[in-house]
Amino acid sequence: MRCLTLAENLHLRGVVICFVSRYLPQYLRDILSEKGYEFILLDGASSDPLTDELSHSHWLECSQQRDAQESALVLSDRTWDWLIVDHYALDARWESALRQTANKIFVIDDIADRQHDCDILLDQNFYSDMYTRYTDKVPGHCLLLLGPRYALLRAEFGRLREKVKPRTGPVKRILVFFGGIDADNYTQCTLDALADISLDGIHVDVVIGSQHPYRKDIESSCTERGFCCYVQTSHIAELMASADLAIGAGGLASWERCCLGLPTIAFSTADNQFRQINDAAVEGLLYVPETGSDFYAWIKHHLCSLSENANLRKLISLRSLSAVDGRGVLRVIRKMGCTGIKMRLATQDDSKKLFNWRNHPSIREVSRNAEAIIWAEHQEWYAAVLSSSDRVLLVGEFQDKPVGVVRFDIEGKDAEVSIYVVPELHLSGKGQELLQSAEDWIKNFKPEIHKIIATVLGKNERSHHLFLGADYKIESTSYVKRIYAHG
Repeated sequence: MRCLTLAENLHLRGVVICFVSRYLPQYLRDILSEKGYEFILLDGASSDPLTDELSHSHWLECSQQRDAQESALVLSDRTWDWLIVDHYALDARWESALRQTANKIFVIDDIADRQHDCDILLDQNFYSDMYTRYTDKVPGHCLLLLGPRYALLRAEFGRLREKVKPRTGPVKRILVFFGGIDADNYTQCTLDALADISLDGIHVDVVIGSQHPYRKDIESSCTERGFCCYVQTSHIAELMASADLAIGAGGLASWERCCLGLPTIAFSTADNQFRQINDAAVEGLLYVPETGSDFYAWIKHHLCSLSENANLRKLISLRSLSAVDGRGVLRVIRKMGCTGIKMRLATQDDSKKLFNWRNHPSIREVSRNAEAIIWAEHQEWYAAVLSSSDRVLLVGEFQDKPVGVVRFDIEGKDAEVSIYVVPELHLSGKGQELLQSAEDWIKNFKPEIHKIIATVLGKNERSHHLFLGADYKIESTSYVKRIYAHG
């Protein structure tokens, strides 16, 4: 689902998407068809000996060499800008073999157990050692996107985040979700534990996938106990936003719940989740007590403990909200250079538009000079900028419509940036994408520039958030105190 979320956001920016898989369940094929994405299915399992030593090699159902050859063949009709790889059974050998098909390779991983040949690697999970996990496992030029600030969450999580508040007060609604499959049926065990606890006035929502092996039993159990059961729901974000407490597995759902500030009793249902949820618990993002052999008793005990501890739930909620803001997929897309914004040099024909935008009250109030610019002064300034070899004036366009203006004042290997979004467009997030697109333009056309500098007025909170969110670092701070003579 993380690849699907990434694809949806890329598609909105005009990117052509194609999925390649050796095995794809029918419900996923239906989703891709419904969204209009091309997908190619490779032949199923082969009789080739599985000679790879990777711990998940058997998931591929053939050798990496064969899979690489077949994947390269079906992708050979075009040269792709990006090849996104998300499979634990593929490593640098496969990726190197596919270099011929794409300009750049993007790998999604979270177990850090093999070598990669990629240009970007994303691990959206929190680990205590996340900044060193991939040391010597990726090329020196590889850009690492690490931690839940890059979590690939669907847009509805970001929208609902604006409405949720930190959880305080009593627990009135509980959400149970152990993933779509939950082969060990932790869902049923949790329902049995809930049934033995006094739940007067507490509403229970239960979410399972359509392929859950015990679906009928769970649906029957929910009906008998007055719980609400949702099968393959598209409203999981709303259910999380409505809940006061959750019980569930690790994985991507952990960051969905964090984004909505939902305190969670988390349990590892897969080997690669154990460290993830325990390290997150140390950071205060989840409640992960040590588990014993009796899962039923464990759930009963800790559900009662956390339900009765409002202060702890509030703390987890606050820490979660601060760690995951729901904008991770936008950060990833910007790093890929797939913003959909095209930068071009400003021309004389843009002069009047830039004059009107610069004099808009919302732009003036955050400018160094807040006074209105007169037309004659603007004309003189504009002509000087266009003719200068030390200044670059760019206009960013999205779907052939202007979205913002970026200026770089160059001195040696440094460039000072000035940026604004076209007033009254109300395009959320376009400032970050405009800045990234301008940086990409500089890298391509002014490779001698090694550092970009931004000067922001103290009261301009939007610009502070813009540059901090784009990984700019504060190097110095100016303090100003006005002195008035006494009378």
